[in-house]
Amino acid sequence: MRLILADDSILLREGLVRLLVEEGHEVLAAVGDGAALLAAVAQEQPDVCVIDVRMPPTHTAEGLQAALEIRARWPEVGVLMLSQYVEKRYATELLTGESARVGYLLKDRVAQVGEFLDALDRVGSGRAAFDPEVVRQLLARTTHTDPLARLTEREREVLRHMAQGHTNASISTALHISQSAVEKHVNAIFDKLDLSHTTGYSRRVLAILRYLGS
Repeated sequence: MRLILADDSILLREGLVRLLVEEGHEVLAAVGDGAALLAAVAQEQPDVCVIDVRMPPTHTAEGLQAALEIRARWPEVGVLMLSQYVEKRYATELLTGESARVGYLLKDRVAQVGEFLDALDRVGSGRAAFDPEVVRQLLARTTHTDPLARLTEREREVLRHMAQGHTNASISTALHISQSAVEKHVNAIFDKLDLSHTTGYSRRVLAILRYLGS
């Protein structure tokens, strides 16, 4: 894949460049702020951008703001967000847009090279990749209006895997149940969340995430 990296940590940036080049990817640019990222995307038109949520000058949401602009201006470019913590409001803002070619990982996940590369491949191939901890915290709503309260524990497990970007086949393997059982759980989830007419892999992830609180 043709990649652009954006992180204000030079050490992390250079480490990612070396890792990705060794894996056969082409790193077109490695930058330290949102403005430089947008300029690089405009010039290079990469397949995926790997972006830190917090970057200069305020270290709040510059990376997210740049990612949202990339999604609006270049929808064919995937974005894989990295964050030190689960930024619930920021994650929800990004993920409730069109969820194809988007991912959100905690930076600790980068140290688990296989999982990081798998997430990058999923985003690059047009799918979604959400950190399990991000999904867990986004799903942890406790208000009495929570539509997820109607789901069984098994349906919640299936939902968590769906929100991480897994297919029915991979959910079947992970939960040690048949694929037909997964399909029944998915249909039950859509029925209980009034999403029966939502179809398509990325659309189902988007529809589920729209029920998540900040």
